[in-house]
Amino acid sequence: MQIQTLLLIAPPILLALTFHEYAHAYIANKYGDDTAKQSGRLTMNPLSHLDPLGTIMIFIVHFGWAKPVPVNPYRLKNPKKDMLWISAAGPLANMVLALLSGMVLRLIFPIVDAPDRFFIMGLLRFMLIMSLQINLALAIFNILPIAPLDGSKILFGLLPTKYEHTIYLLERYGPFILIGLILFGQLTGVSILGGLIWPFVGFFSKIFGGI
Repeated sequence: MQIQTLLLIAPPILLALTFHEYAHAYIANKYGDDTAKQSGRLTMNPLSHLDPLGTIMIFIVHFGWAKPVPVNPYRLKNPKKDMLWISAAGPLANMVLALLSGMVLRLIFPIVDAPDRFFIMGLLRFMLIMSLQINLALAIFNILPIAPLDGSKILFGLLPTKYEHTIYLLERYGPFILIGLILFGQLTGVSILGGLIWPFVGFFSKIFGGI
Protein backbone atom coordinates (compact mmCIF):
# COMPACT_ATOMS: atom_id res chain seq x y z
CA MET A 1 0.00 0.00 0.00
CA GLN A 2 1.42 3.39 -1.00
CA ILE A 3 2.22 5.83 1.80
CA GLN A 4 -0.10 8.45 0.27
CA THR A 5 -3.03 6.02 0.31
CA LEU A 6 -2.17 4.96 3.86
CA LEU A 7 -2.27 8.56 5.06
CA LEU A 8 -5.64 9.13 3.38
CA ILE A 9 -7.39 6.06 4.78
CA ALA A 10 -5.94 6.36 8.29
CA PRO A 11 -8.36 9.12 9.46
CA PRO A 12 -11.53 7.28 8.30
CA ILE A 13 -10.29 4.06 9.95
CA LEU A 14 -9.48 5.81 13.23
CA LEU A 15 -12.86 7.56 13.26
CA ALA A 16 -14.73 4.35 12.42
CA LEU A 17 -13.05 2.32 15.16
CA THR A 18 -13.30 5.09 17.75
CA PHE A 19 -16.99 5.85 17.14
CA HIS A 20 -17.77 2.12 17.16
CA GLU A 21 -16.25 1.60 20.61
CA TYR A 22 -17.60 4.89 21.96
CA ALA A 23 -21.11 3.77 21.00
CA HIS A 24 -20.68 0.55 23.00
CA ALA A 25 -19.49 2.52 26.03
CA TYR A 26 -22.24 5.13 25.71
CA ILE A 27 -25.10 2.62 25.59
CA ALA A 28 -23.61 0.52 28.39
CA ASN A 29 -23.44 3.65 30.56
CA LYS A 30 -27.04 4.51 29.65
CA TYR A 31 -28.15 1.05 30.76
CA GLY A 32 -26.50 1.45 34.14
CA ASP A 33 -23.02 -0.02 33.72
CA ASP A 34 -20.35 2.66 34.03
CA THR A 35 -17.45 0.19 33.83
CA ALA A 36 -16.38 1.55 30.43
CA LYS A 37 -16.71 5.13 31.66
CA GLN A 38 -14.57 4.40 34.72
CA SER A 39 -12.02 2.73 32.41
CA GLY A 40 -11.71 5.89 30.33
CA ARG A 41 -13.52 4.39 27.32
CA LEU A 42 -16.43 6.83 27.17
CA THR A 43 -14.40 9.14 24.94
CA MET A 44 -13.78 9.91 21.27
CA ASN A 45 -10.02 9.86 21.84
CA PRO A 46 -8.71 7.16 19.45
CA LEU A 47 -5.77 6.35 21.71
CA SER A 48 -8.17 5.05 24.36
CA HIS A 49 -9.70 2.49 21.99
CA LEU A 50 -7.06 1.32 19.53
CA ASP A 51 -5.52 -2.12 19.75
CA PRO A 52 -2.09 -1.97 18.05
CA LEU A 53 -2.27 -5.44 16.50
CA GLY A 54 -5.91 -5.03 15.45
CA THR A 55 -5.16 -1.72 13.76
CA ILE A 56 -2.15 -3.12 11.89
CA MET A 57 -4.27 -6.08 10.73
CA ILE A 58 -6.75 -3.68 9.12
CA PHE A 59 -4.04 -2.29 6.87
CA ILE A 60 -2.49 -5.70 6.13
CA VAL A 61 -5.43 -8.10 5.71
CA HIS A 62 -8.32 -5.58 5.73
CA PHE A 63 -9.85 -7.12 8.87
CA GLY A 64 -9.09 -5.82 12.32
CA TRP A 65 -10.38 -4.72 15.69
CA ALA A 66 -10.11 -2.21 18.53
CA LYS A 67 -9.85 -2.95 22.25
CA PRO A 68 -13.17 -4.42 23.45
CA VAL A 69 -15.16 -2.11 25.71
CA PRO A 70 -15.44 -3.65 29.20
CA VAL A 71 -19.03 -4.39 30.20
CA ASN A 72 -20.20 -5.88 33.51
CA PRO A 73 -23.53 -7.66 32.80
CA TYR A 74 -24.24 -7.93 36.54
CA ARG A 75 -24.71 -4.16 36.64
CA LEU A 76 -27.40 -4.25 33.96
CA LYS A 77 -31.10 -4.48 34.84
CA ASN A 78 -31.84 -6.94 32.03
CA PRO A 79 -28.44 -8.39 31.05
CA LYS A 80 -29.56 -10.45 28.05
CA LYS A 81 -31.64 -7.71 26.43
CA ASP A 82 -29.30 -4.87 27.40
CA MET A 83 -26.22 -6.69 26.08
CA LEU A 84 -28.01 -7.09 22.75
CA TRP A 85 -28.38 -3.32 22.39
CA ILE A 86 -24.93 -2.57 23.75
CA SER A 87 -23.47 -4.96 21.18
CA ALA A 88 -25.60 -3.60 18.35
CA ALA A 89 -24.59 -0.01 19.15
CA GLY A 90 -21.15 -0.36 17.53
CA PRO A 91 -22.29 -1.63 14.11
CA LEU A 92 -25.19 0.84 14.14
CA ALA A 93 -22.75 3.69 14.83
CA ASN A 94 -20.71 2.64 11.79
CA MET A 95 -23.85 2.52 9.64
CA VAL A 96 -24.63 6.09 10.74
CA LEU A 97 -21.13 7.25 9.76
CA ALA A 98 -21.45 5.41 6.44
CA LEU A 99 -24.80 7.10 5.77
CA LEU A 100 -23.39 10.54 6.62
CA SER A 101 -20.36 9.94 4.38
CA GLY A 102 -22.65 8.91 1.54
CA MET A 103 -24.89 11.93 2.00
CA VAL A 104 -21.91 14.30 1.87
CA LEU A 105 -20.67 12.52 -1.25
CA ARG A 106 -24.02 13.02 -2.97
CA LEU A 107 -24.16 16.65 -1.84
CA ILE A 108 -20.65 17.70 -2.87
CA PHE A 109 -20.16 15.43 -5.88
CA PRO A 110 -23.53 15.13 -7.62
CA ILE A 111 -21.90 14.71 -11.03
CA VAL A 112 -20.58 11.44 -12.43
CA ASP A 113 -17.15 12.74 -13.39
CA ALA A 114 -14.80 12.45 -10.42
CA PRO A 115 -12.33 15.25 -9.65
CA ASP A 116 -8.63 14.53 -9.93
CA ARG A 117 -7.59 12.56 -6.83
CA PHE A 118 -4.41 14.61 -6.42
CA PHE A 119 -6.27 17.90 -5.95
CA ILE A 120 -8.12 18.99 -2.80
CA MET A 121 -11.61 18.03 -3.96
CA GLY A 122 -10.29 14.74 -5.31
CA LEU A 123 -8.65 13.96 -1.98
CA LEU A 124 -11.87 14.82 -0.14
CA ARG A 125 -13.93 12.58 -2.43
CA PHE A 126 -11.49 9.70 -1.98
CA MET A 127 -11.57 10.02 1.83
CA LEU A 128 -15.37 10.15 1.85
CA ILE A 129 -15.56 7.02 -0.29
CA MET A 130 -13.11 5.29 2.05
CA SER A 131 -15.13 6.42 5.08
CA LEU A 132 -18.31 5.07 3.48
CA GLN A 133 -16.81 1.69 2.61
CA ILE A 134 -14.72 1.24 5.76
CA ASN A 135 -17.69 1.92 8.03
CA LEU A 136 -19.90 -0.42 6.02
CA ALA A 137 -17.27 -3.16 6.11
CA LEU A 138 -16.74 -2.72 9.85
CA ALA A 139 -20.47 -2.79 10.56
CA ILE A 140 -21.14 -5.89 8.46
CA PHE A 141 -18.02 -7.69 9.71
CA ASN A 142 -19.04 -7.12 13.32
CA ILE A 143 -22.59 -8.41 12.96
CA LEU A 144 -21.35 -11.81 11.81
CA PRO A 145 -22.46 -14.27 14.54
CA ILE A 146 -18.93 -15.40 15.36
CA ALA A 147 -17.43 -14.75 18.80
CA PRO A 148 -15.97 -12.39 19.85
CA LEU A 149 -17.71 -10.21 17.25
CA ASP A 150 -20.77 -8.18 18.23
CA GLY A 151 -23.01 -10.43 16.17
CA SER A 152 -22.48 -13.35 18.56
CA LYS A 153 -23.84 -11.30 21.46
CA ILE A 154 -26.72 -10.01 19.34
CA LEU A 155 -27.58 -13.62 18.44
CA PHE A 156 -27.37 -14.59 22.11
CA GLY A 157 -29.88 -11.86 22.97
CA LEU A 158 -32.29 -12.97 20.25
CA LEU A 159 -32.30 -16.74 20.76
CA PRO A 160 -34.49 -18.48 23.38
CA THR A 161 -32.86 -19.53 26.66
CA LYS A 162 -32.81 -23.22 25.66
CA TYR A 163 -30.12 -22.46 23.05
CA GLU A 164 -27.74 -20.73 25.47
CA HIS A 165 -25.52 -23.82 25.84
CA THR A 166 -24.99 -23.90 22.08
CA ILE A 167 -24.06 -20.22 22.09
CA TYR A 168 -21.52 -20.80 24.87
CA LEU A 169 -19.87 -23.51 22.75
CA LEU A 170 -19.76 -21.16 19.75
CA GLU A 171 -18.19 -18.46 21.92
CA ARG A 172 -15.48 -20.89 23.02
CA TYR A 173 -14.48 -21.82 19.48
CA GLY A 174 -15.46 -18.58 17.75
CA PRO A 175 -12.04 -16.88 17.90
CA PHE A 176 -10.39 -19.93 16.35
CA ILE A 177 -13.02 -20.01 13.59
CA LEU A 178 -12.49 -16.32 12.89
CA ILE A 179 -8.69 -16.58 12.77
CA GLY A 180 -9.00 -19.68 10.59
CA LEU A 181 -11.21 -17.85 8.09
CA ILE A 182 -8.79 -14.92 7.91
CA LEU A 183 -5.76 -17.18 7.45
CA PHE A 184 -7.58 -19.29 4.86
CA GLY A 185 -8.26 -16.17 2.81
CA GLN A 186 -4.66 -15.01 3.05
CA LEU A 187 -3.16 -18.39 2.14
CA THR A 188 -5.54 -19.36 -0.67
CA GLY A 189 -6.60 -16.00 -2.05
CA VAL A 190 -10.22 -17.10 -1.56
CA SER A 191 -11.68 -14.89 1.18
CA ILE A 192 -14.83 -16.37 2.68
CA LEU A 193 -15.24 -13.32 4.91
CA GLY A 194 -14.76 -11.01 1.94
CA GLY A 195 -17.38 -12.97 0.02
CA LEU A 196 -19.83 -12.33 2.85
CA ILE A 197 -18.96 -8.70 3.47
CA TRP A 198 -18.14 -6.98 0.17
CA PRO A 199 -21.43 -7.65 -1.66
CA PHE A 200 -23.23 -5.82 1.15
CA VAL A 201 -20.62 -3.04 1.10
CA GLY A 202 -21.24 -2.58 -2.63
CA PHE A 203 -25.01 -2.65 -2.16
CA PHE A 204 -25.11 -0.04 0.60
CA SER A 205 -22.40 2.09 -1.06
CA LYS A 206 -24.71 2.50 -4.01
CA ILE A 207 -27.73 3.28 -1.80
CA PHE A 208 -25.94 5.68 0.56
CA GLY A 209 -23.42 7.33 -1.77
CA GLY A 210 -24.45 6.43 -5.30
CA ILE A 211 -21.12 4.70 -6.00
